[in-house]
Amino acid sequence: MSSLSRELVFLILQFLDEEKFKETVHKLEQESGFFFNMKYFEDEVHNGNWDEVERYLSGFTKVDDNRYSMKIFFEIRKQKYLEALDKHDRSKAVEILVKDLKVFATFNEDLFKEITQLLTLENFRYEYKLLFWLQCRSSSDAHKFLVAGKMNNYPSMVTQNLQEQSC
Repeated sequence: MSSLSRELVFLILQFLDEEKFKETVHKLEQESGFFFNMKYFEDEVHNGNWDEVERYLSGFTKVDDNRYSMKIFFEIRKQKYLEALDKHDRSKAVEILVKDLKVFATFNEDLFKEITQLLTLENFRYEYKLLFWLQCRSSSDAHKFLVAGKMNNYPSMVTQNLQEQSC
């Protein structure tokens, strides 16, 4: 696109913004790919509008463009999945897992298996934080935690997974 066309698009964006045509501004930003409105993007992320976040972002990059794009799309979809689990909406979580997250399984099968296992947990929030904490610690810390008997209330799958990691 010529520089004159780009300038015209920027002028149109400015006009639409001044006239408070917010949805139109963001649609033109997305379709033209000229201007990424970080404030708008952050607001949508903070409001948890994950479908709009992904839709807006897809105007600038695609999942398979590069590893950074893949990572951000994965994180957006994972957040949608975790929120569905948090609301105890298992059918929505399964739908997100199959439709949105399965494409990432080929890149990291172990991670996909881990997030799939979250479906089996009663209170994934506590147990997910525990798994994250244990993964950040040394294996000897995890082993001490397990040996101290603090894992008695967790599903055997979680305990087994952690014991394998700590050995």
